[in-house]
Amino acid sequence: MDVVVVETTPLGDRSYLVHDGTVALVIDPQRDTDRVESAARAAGVAITHVAETHLHNDYLTGGLILARDHGARYLVNAADKVAFQHEPIVPGQAFAVGRLSVKPVATPGHTHTHLAYIVSDPDPGAGVRQAVFSGGSLLYGSVGRTDLIGPEDTAGLAHEQYSSVRRLVAEAAPDAILYPTHGFGSFCSIGPASRIAASTIGEQAATNHALTDPDEDHFVRHLLANIAAYPSYYAHMSPLNALGPGPATLQVPESVESAELERRLEAGEWVVDLRNRVAFAASHLRGSVAFEYGTGSSFTSYLGWVLPWNQPLTLLGAHDDVEKAIRDLARIGIDSPDAAVGDDPGALAPATALVQYPITDWAGWSGTGLPVKQFWTCAEPRNFPPPMCSGP
Repeated sequence: MDVVVVETTPLGDRSYLVHDGTVALVIDPQRDTDRVESAARAAGVAITHVAETHLHNDYLTGGLILARDHGARYLVNAADKVAFQHEPIVPGQAFAVGRLSVKPVATPGHTHTHLAYIVSDPDPGAGVRQAVFSGGSLLYGSVGRTDLIGPEDTAGLAHEQYSSVRRLVAEAAPDAILYPTHGFGSFCSIGPASRIAASTIGEQAATNHALTDPDEDHFVRHLLANIAAYPSYYAHMSPLNALGPGPATLQVPESVESAELERRLEAGEWVVDLRNRVAFAASHLRGSVAFEYGTGSSFTSYLGWVLPWNQPLTLLGAHDDVEKAIRDLARIGIDSPDAAVGDDPGALAPATALVQYPITDWAGWSGTGLPVKQFWTCAEPRNFPPPMCSGP
């Protein structure tokens, strides 16, 4: 068995192409399916199965489109209420992908109907003999958060998470390699997961607090005390995934005409400037909003957090940044934004005033005579310490 990891770094997630050299299973594909398809072509394998661990809350799945495009079996928990054609599976009913055996395991906690998959290869010469694809269940050093279904379910799901990760570990071999979907920067984990590239079931059994804490109630109290905020767009992901997302449009559109861009700015529409914050502060179009694309590591989550759902959006920036932003936003259901492509905002809307923010340091600010106020701040909990607050 070979496992190809498909990273989605901006959302902190991973998808997987699992194959025996001939046919492949794809687990938790994101909406821009071309990356998984490229991995399959490089491996010389046919995609015959696509499986979901759960109805995701942090991104739109590409599973339905990928399965349709390749004539693959689309495997979804029979208990999930979805509106599209699929092959319902139930925990414990193993199926074959070529010579690989795939066993779905019920792992409620992150969601009520969450599944993990234990994939085994009978070939003694196989590169990987057993792998566990845990979705938002068991993560590296942590577990998936349990509050995304609703506040009334959070505590009960936390208890289920404690029990289900233990059942999963009991069913897998200690040397089985663990492949979670979340936990690489995703808000779907409780606190940051361990910053490691790989792990085994045995390693997690020895180090993961969900598996080493002998007191279930103690674990649940700590889990509930360390649940942090999550992006507002999450509220729309699971319902859209249950409907079956369509294909993403990833092409950069024709650039918006200057008069239309000026109208949008005047009307107070969302015009997002993707340049770095220093360039924005030095000169930007009045009415535009700074959301530095940079490496893309936090752009998607935070724009998705503050942008009102279904609001018109215009991206302003260099072609490469606009192109990458369109792909990233499609993963969370922000489809086909308009764009004004160019490095010089003044040239894109010449009738709109260019404004700037003062750039200074603390000493320079003090010299302005403007007021300075101090506020109490609380750091988000990390790895379950008590919250740390500081103030004047």
